[in-house]
Amino acid sequence: MSETGAVPVNSTPAALRPSMRLASLLCCGSILAGVPTVAMAQQAQPASPAPAAQPATPTPAPAATPRANVINSITVVGAERLEPTTILSYIRLRVGQEYTAAAADEAIKDLGATELFANTSIRNDGGSVIINVTENPVINRIVLEGNERLKNDKIVPEIKLAPRQIFTRSKVRADVARIIELYKRQGRFAAKVEPKLVQLPQNRVDIVFEISEGPKSKVRQINILGNEKFSDGELRSEMVTKQARLTSFFSSNTSYDPDRLAFDQQKLRQFYLTNGYADFRVVSAVAELTPDQRDFIITYVVEEGERYNFGEVKVDSQLRDFDSDVMSTQLPMKEGDFYNAKSVEDTVEQLTELAGRYGYAFADVQPRFKRDPETLKMNVTFVLREAPRVYVERVDINGNTLTQDKVVRREFRLAEGDAFNSLGVQRTTARINSLGYFQENFEVTQTEGSAPDRIILEANVEERPTGELQFSAGFSSIEQFILAGSIRQRNFRGRGQTIGLSVNYSQFSRSAQVSFSDPYIFDRNISGGIDIYRRDFNSFNFTGNNRNTTFQQATTGFSMRAGVPLTEYMSLVGSYTLNYDDVSLDENLFFSDLDNNGVRECDPLRAGRFLCDSIGSRLSSIVGLSLNYNSLNSRIRPTRGKTISLSSEFAGLGGDVRYVRFRGRGQQFWNVGNSGFIFSVLAEGGTIIPLQERPGAGVDDVLLTDRFFLGEPQIRGFAIRGVGPRILTQQSLLDGFNRPLLDANGNPTFVTERQNVRDDAIGGRNYYLGRAELEIPLGSGARELGLRPSIWADIGALWGVETPVLTNSPGGTQLIDATTGLPLFSTPPAGGSCGSPTRTPTTSPTQPDGSPNCREIQGGTNIRELFLGNSPSPRITAGIGVNWNSPFGPFRIDFAQTIQKVEGDDERRFTFNVGTQF
Repeated sequence: MSETGAVPVNSTPAALRPSMRLASLLCCGSILAGVPTVAMAQQAQPASPAPAAQPATPTPAPAATPRANVINSITVVGAERLEPTTILSYIRLRVGQEYTAAAADEAIKDLGATELFANTSIRNDGGSVIINVTENPVINRIVLEGNERLKNDKIVPEIKLAPRQIFTRSKVRADVARIIELYKRQGRFAAKVEPKLVQLPQNRVDIVFEISEGPKSKVRQINILGNEKFSDGELRSEMVTKQARLTSFFSSNTSYDPDRLAFDQQKLRQFYLTNGYADFRVVSAVAELTPDQRDFIITYVVEEGERYNFGEVKVDSQLRDFDSDVMSTQLPMKEGDFYNAKSVEDTVEQLTELAGRYGYAFADVQPRFKRDPETLKMNVTFVLREAPRVYVERVDINGNTLTQDKVVRREFRLAEGDAFNSLGVQRTTARINSLGYFQENFEVTQTEGSAPDRIILEANVEERPTGELQFSAGFSSIEQFILAGSIRQRNFRGRGQTIGLSVNYSQFSRSAQVSFSDPYIFDRNISGGIDIYRRDFNSFNFTGNNRNTTFQQATTGFSMRAGVPLTEYMSLVGSYTLNYDDVSLDENLFFSDLDNNGVRECDPLRAGRFLCDSIGSRLSSIVGLSLNYNSLNSRIRPTRGKTISLSSEFAGLGGDVRYVRFRGRGQQFWNVGNSGFIFSVLAEGGTIIPLQERPGAGVDDVLLTDRFFLGEPQIRGFAIRGVGPRILTQQSLLDGFNRPLLDANGNPTFVTERQNVRDDAIGGRNYYLGRAELEIPLGSGARELGLRPSIWADIGALWGVETPVLTNSPGGTQLIDATTGLPLFSTPPAGGSCGSPTRTPTTSPTQPDGSPNCREIQGGTNIRELFLGNSPSPRITAGIGVNWNSPFGPFRIDFAQTIQKVEGDDERRFTFNVGTQF
């Protein structure tokens, strides 16, 4: 209101002012609330006059409605071993996310990928997601049924399922395929495997693989198409795989093997290339199963091509130490010869080795071929590429934990700073292999040094047991069981020394020996050793089934030796031996009071002249010298090389005996091709020459204890000392009155069964021995078992002893010389006695009154001695043997067949021995 009292245009009566204020407030509130909307409407439409103000009525806001696809909760049902939180970690569904069918499918896939569940499902109940799971069972055990050819220890390590693992069908399918593959490798392509589940409480299962092995798939037929130069039979003979025939019943190469099929293709190619067909190729090789799923038919399609001859063959040497023209003239192949790829490969190896001998360790020999299809000529140039002369930078020895470095290092033929020599490396490898301390087929490796002209030689060894505990046993009709045992350490304290103890026992002989040897005394290249021994040898005879000992020989002594190398392969060894021998007889059986003076002496009638001459004690002092040559690649199991030994012994440097003994021995080994056959021959012989004479008729100048003896193990097929001179003492059969049993002609009947005859081997002065043996390789399975069969033939003889005076005692009363035991009368006088001087003796009288020195033998005992076997005629045996590296030690068994023998020899058909290592 103005001071002038004028009324404004919009003035309102006082009575309406309160209501107007309320309406204004409501309008302002509505306007403020709708400012954004009005502003947007004003931008979209042109301005228009504002309507008259109206009272505004507030509109209530609509209530919010929940969405049905939003996940409010997730619940896991059916879990037994797994925690629900662990299961939820495998999926991507989360509370608050929108639930869709695609998301549920993805969650089921995620759970299936874990392979922990046999079944899963997901459902949505108004925002509550429920996951139902059925856990895969736990494997309790794996059971194999029906497997006979492949044992559990071969199958179980190859399968993936194992006890306490979660069972899954995919793993079962994989293991079924794996087992079938194992049988296919064994040639059993018809094998079937059926897995079965055995439900157990607590959601556990046993998995049973029911195996039907089926027959071994054989190669029924091998077809070769395209061959014109060689027949099917010739080509099949070159293959390792053979056709299944009745004649190949024991062969393992008749089964189908895909690897062998590929190898046979290489064998065919090698055969054709060796025969000059340089263009030969195998077009295809197909193996088809027969309709019955039992056998295979293999078909090869080949292209032979033309046959080539060698054209120009030469050497192009870029090494300064080799003259190309000179080497070309020394090549094994000549122009015009049929082309031979094997000859080319061998020449490359020979040239490489030759270069290595001159110090070119990294020499590279490359054959270059120039083929002329028109003239069918194959020109070959062997290129020796330029290479530096190499020197040994370092020698490294690795892997030896027990053996000292110096034991290996002293076998090296090359040292640091030496010029490289491949022959020295080969010899080093052979010498280390011969130690027998490390793995088989050890090789010295060569690596590049710090410069192109430097090389490092490495001996990466794997030590194996060098202690040996051996036990051997044999059997014969005379000796019964023979037992022998020994313990030896061939690498004592890791110094390369050998120490051993051996004991042998049988009813024939007993012995014990302690030995020690050192190949490098005081670390010098001088070998030495000592043996201390005791040997007891018993001979025996039989009276019926009773065994009676005849003479005993006891030898106690020691032997020392020392050797020095003369060359790489030759050495000289000197020795000294001192023996004390005592030969005795059982006095109760073989002694009598010959002079009736109360003194019992050896009775020649009871013991035999040869035994009475041998009894007594004597000392032998023996000096020996031997020259040895050894180029074997291994002393443990040689495959190539030879050994020769010439030795002489002189007894007489003191002692009671005098003689000279000579021996020679040689052995050669060959590795027959690359087939694995090992052929060996052995020749041995010896003679002994006495330097003193022993008085008496039929007395040999060489004592029984100094002679040679021959038999098993030198000649297989005979007993110990079963070959050579021997005396068989036979007794007559007796009647009921203890009188000799006579035959129809009135002659005594003697016991001839060998086990009831006294058999005394008396040895000989000369002997020879020969042996040939072929070791046969077997398949990979037999090699893994350590089986090494062989066929062999032995030959030998022993002879040269003086024919002894034999005792032949007739029944009834016999008059004999009391001193010599020889008969006094050619015909015993009826009822006569030694006191009658009127009888005519066969020997000169020895009594003062002219009567013979006589002794009477009463009773009905007839004795006949036979001297047999003193012949140089060869004894020949042949047989088969098997070496087996068994789990309990090396095992050797031999079956022998006698081809030729001499009367009196004692045969043995079967022997075996066994040992172990530690």
